[in-house]
Amino acid sequence: MSDVTNIEIIPILEDNYSYFLTNESGEIAVIDPGAAKPIIKALNGRMITTILNTHHHDDHIAANHILKSEYQCNIIGPEADRERIADMDEGVKDGDIITFGQMEIEIIETPGHTINHVCFYLPSLNVLFSGDTLFSMGCGRLFEGTSEQMYQSFRKLAALPDNTMVYCGHEYTQSNGEFCLSIEPENGSLKQRMAQVYGLRAKDRPTIPVSLKLEKQTNVFMQAQSAERFAELRALKDKF
Repeated sequence: MSDVTNIEIIPILEDNYSYFLTNESGEIAVIDPGAAKPIIKALNGRMITTILNTHHHDDHIAANHILKSEYQCNIIGPEADRERIADMDEGVKDGDIITFGQMEIEIIETPGHTINHVCFYLPSLNVLFSGDTLFSMGCGRLFEGTSEQMYQSFRKLAALPDNTMVYCGHEYTQSNGEFCLSIEPENGSLKQRMAQVYGLRAKDRPTIPVSLKLEKQTNVFMQAQSAERFAELRALKDKF
């Protein structure tokens, strides 16, 4: 059962996205607050009760302390990153289920970008907050984990229902798609998706959320059949 009534995309910094989840009681959970000012402005007098952090990088947690001081909100993040995420109240690990209002949120550990990265999956809404693991037509850089770990993380996410809507941590879609086109120039679904992306970005509009089904058709990392192929693609993307 879910009582979440709205998901808001909050652009922050240069190309990050934070998100608001609002439930029927008016409570707000913010995901990956990397900057305080745009988040407080977007709140417009409303209150945050919960912060969800996918990983420890500053562009995803920098506003934690300010928001906690202002709103006394509960901060939830990867248990293994307690020492790297200041002010964390509750640590989570793979398979845990937390609640926000009446909504259940499943924790999926996805090491690769960072070793302790987690994603937040909302089965009742068919929504995934993928942080810097899965981007539209891309994947996060391997700052701490290995290509094998990221490949296995992608296999976990690929097992979710095709109608899952993916909300990722950055607006990297256009450059990611151009890389995918360099690998699969004759992919018709990819060309159609890129036409949509160019149109959205021309209007300065977000290219997400995107369905997991479409990602499977257009994201070359989702299509990799082995960790070795995944590593080859990641090395090519790093130089693209």
